[in-house]
Amino acid sequence: MIKESASEPRSLKIENLDSDLVVVGGGLSGLCAAIAAARNGLKVVLIQDRPVLGGNASSEVRLWVLGATSHGGNNNRWAREGGIINELLLENQFRNPGGNPVIFDSILQDWADREENLTLLVNTVVFHCESSDNQIRKVHGFNSQNSTMYHVTGSLFADSSGDGILVHLSGAAYRMGAEQAEEFDEPMAPGEDYGKLLGHSLYFYSKDVGHRVDYVAPELALKDVPALIPRYRSFKTSEHGCSLWWIEWGGRLDTIHQSEEIKIELQKIVYGVWNYIKNSGEFPEARNLALEWVGTIPGKRESRRGEGAYMLTQKDIVQQIPHSDSVSHGGWSIDLHPADGIYGQEQGCNQYHAKGIYGIPFRCMYSQNIRNLFLNGRLLSASHVAFGSTRVMATSSAVGQAIGTAAAVCKKHNALPHELPDSVLMHTLKNRLSADGHYVPNFDALSHDNLVSEAKITVSSEYRLTGFEHSGGWKPLDESYGQLLPVTNSGDHLITVPCIASEPTELTIEIRVAEKPSNHTPERVVAEHKHTLTSGEQLISIPLQGEFANQYQFICFKKNTLVSIGLSQDFAAGILTVKQGGLEKVSTKAKQDAPEGLGVDSFEFWVPERRPKGQNIAFQSATSLHSFSKQSLTKGALRPTALPNVWMAKPSDPYPNITLEWDKPVTAKTLTLYLDCDYDHPLESVQYRHHDRVMPLLAHQIRCFVNGQLYRQIHDNRMGVIRIELNPEEPLEKLGLSLRNSQGAPVAVFGIRVDE
Repeated sequence: MIKESASEPRSLKIENLDSDLVVVGGGLSGLCAAIAAARNGLKVVLIQDRPVLGGNASSEVRLWVLGATSHGGNNNRWAREGGIINELLLENQFRNPGGNPVIFDSILQDWADREENLTLLVNTVVFHCESSDNQIRKVHGFNSQNSTMYHVTGSLFADSSGDGILVHLSGAAYRMGAEQAEEFDEPMAPGEDYGKLLGHSLYFYSKDVGHRVDYVAPELALKDVPALIPRYRSFKTSEHGCSLWWIEWGGRLDTIHQSEEIKIELQKIVYGVWNYIKNSGEFPEARNLALEWVGTIPGKRESRRGEGAYMLTQKDIVQQIPHSDSVSHGGWSIDLHPADGIYGQEQGCNQYHAKGIYGIPFRCMYSQNIRNLFLNGRLLSASHVAFGSTRVMATSSAVGQAIGTAAAVCKKHNALPHELPDSVLMHTLKNRLSADGHYVPNFDALSHDNLVSEAKITVSSEYRLTGFEHSGGWKPLDESYGQLLPVTNSGDHLITVPCIASEPTELTIEIRVAEKPSNHTPERVVAEHKHTLTSGEQLISIPLQGEFANQYQFICFKKNTLVSIGLSQDFAAGILTVKQGGLEKVSTKAKQDAPEGLGVDSFEFWVPERRPKGQNIAFQSATSLHSFSKQSLTKGALRPTALPNVWMAKPSDPYPNITLEWDKPVTAKTLTLYLDCDYDHPLESVQYRHHDRVMPLLAHQIRCFVNGQLYRQIHDNRMGVIRIELNPEEPLEKLGLSLRNSQGAPVAVFGIRVDE
């Protein structure tokens, strides 16, 4: 028993913690920063003000995780973010194929708990910081659940809080709201009528319980929804959660200090909308629907943005401007929302895409005036317009990994963030990020400090692309359909494709390419072929364009409802089909028609279909179009770009294997394999049910042999990056890898690293 007598006022329990990196904010960007730093040897404290990790991706808000893939609805092929966020999404795909947000919470917790160097403080609110010499020295936080005050010192700090509490308290420069168009020459910059801030959203889930459910609305529920919500006809009983992202409000208010008022208004809207669905008589199919969950905190989109050494702008995104210090990438559209939100007459958003992904400079990731403060997640240094693209969570998570890794580089070399961009340490940072599976645009991830470059490589087989068997039925051309084919082998190539016509007709086929080889927007027609077809099944011959070798060519079959083309069940890494058209969640139109003077491009969308759809087109070629050779194992792109960049064994190879041999023994500490985890699939964390629990081309069984002896076996792999710790005390002369795919698809490997 504890019995306290009357006394003088008491103090809170105090815990003092010391760390190399303090991360304030446990959303996905903060979590990825903390994990990256911890894995690279830093002592990290992660302070999260909520009981769960994940921020807007957690079960408290339930927004899907998305980034450069944009639901697969733009032309950014193989654009999914790599590294830690990719691990989390691949694990979620396996454990949680139905997209349960509570299970995603548990995955995030597991990933944090694995890191011995990471101390996690949940339910802890940072309210004060101490600074000197333009550097933060200590932060103070309070946990109301355990009534404990935390004083946390650190060498480096990362504000991942979304609203920028550390940016604000430390005196770091920041912005809030939209710039004038003239400041950065941004024609997309909104005016006062549209509004300067994005609002909050509050989501709800409904469930069919199999019997009638009555609903009595609370007093706060919004009355007369049709009169107050102009888009009330857009409500559907089949949609809930973040599919109703456009239940948004608050962009005319202070999205930090008036957040509670915004939440209350959103609660009125949600309960009013549900009352309208249940009791208006307009939705008889809602009879058995129950309101299962309503969010208690809104998902925030925009508040403070930090000012770094560089501010990303509209031109950086649209023109894909290269930067020497790009350490991450983005690809979501420039996605701006009207400030009036659900009450406004405007459509819920205005999205304009670039023709491909863009790089994010490291200079956007640290404060211009607080020397040891990183700007993470929504606080990235970007204009309001550019923020419309960078704000999404997969992009922010990748930025977080770049920041956490940069903190480790700074600590090891006794440097501050601003010292990295113009020094050799930038190369060190890029190399470390790439080694960890994070995608750094236009960086060779394997040619630096990699013992594989000194080894002789032999493989059991190499796949050569000469066609796909007609084994998948027929695809009606009720929309234009295209096959991406990599062409590297010089010379003339002629492919034949089976088709069937219901009556005599003319079929138009275009050969298209992207202006930038690393893009996948088929904007340039380099050849057009018109084929006169008779009724019935036949073969058509299509010449490819030899002068456009070393990039993808799009074989585009134009819409013709009288024709079907043959499909195949065959898989190959870095090869897929696309259809010409929009995706409802991204763009309802098949083409981005940009208004003149807006500073963005007009172009067609050619988007993939998700498995089990999206089969390759059957074709045959007398010559090899592309070799999936062992040379790709040391190229270093680690994903398809202008070409597949991958070694793939022949589908008939029963025991695919790779052998590395050195002329002289080497000392090696780690082996890293980069496997094909289908970077084109968006892998949304909630709402979607993914067809595969494990990506089809992944090696599921891996055996590693060191100097002829079995060293390590991995079963049931589901990750894209595999790291095996080697024994540096044993000189390495020969390294063997035996790879199997239990799903029957060929094995594909992007690259190998051996580090000393």
